[in-house]
Amino acid sequence: MHKISTCLWFENQAEEAAEFYVSVFDDSRILEVSRYGEGGPGPAGGVITAEFEIEGRRFLALNGGAPSNFTEAVSFVVDCEGQGEVDRYWAALTDGGAESQCGWLRDRYGVSWQIVPSALGSLIGGPDPEGAQRAMQAMLGMRKLDIAALQTAYEG
Repeated sequence: MHKISTCLWFENQAEEAAEFYVSVFDDSRILEVSRYGEGGPGPAGGVITAEFEIEGRRFLALNGGAPSNFTEAVSFVVDCEGQGEVDRYWAALTDGGAESQCGWLRDRYGVSWQIVPSALGSLIGGPDPEGAQRAMQAMLGMRKLDIAALQTAYEG
C-alpha cells in the first residue's frame, strides 16, 4: 500500500467502476477485490472494496452504501500528449457521463476529470500576453479542449 492513495465511495458499483477505469487507461490493473463472507454486514460474496492501479497510482473503490456524492471540488487531471489522447479519454470518460467546460467532465459515476493537453500551459501562460489572453478566451468557450484551435487563438 502506498502512503497516500485515493478512496472513492460508491453506493454499490465499486467493482464495476474499478473495471471501467482499468479499461480506460492503458497502464492499469485490478489489484484486489474484497468480498463479504457469511455473516458479514453485506450479502455473502458482495464486494466491499476493489483496489486498482492507474499509471502507478493506487485507488480504492468502496461500496459504502448510501452515496456520498462527488463534486468538482476534487477532480483527476489527465495530462495528454496530443489531441488523439484528449479525444480518446474524453470519449471514454463522457460515455454515460456529462461534458462540462474548459476540459472538465463527469464520468458515469459522477467523478470529475480534467482532460488537459500538455500544450495548454504554454498557450495560456505563454510569453505573448495578448496571445495568452486569446488562448484563454478560446479555452473558456470550449468543452473538450482543441489544441489546434487554442494554438490558432494564441497566434492571433
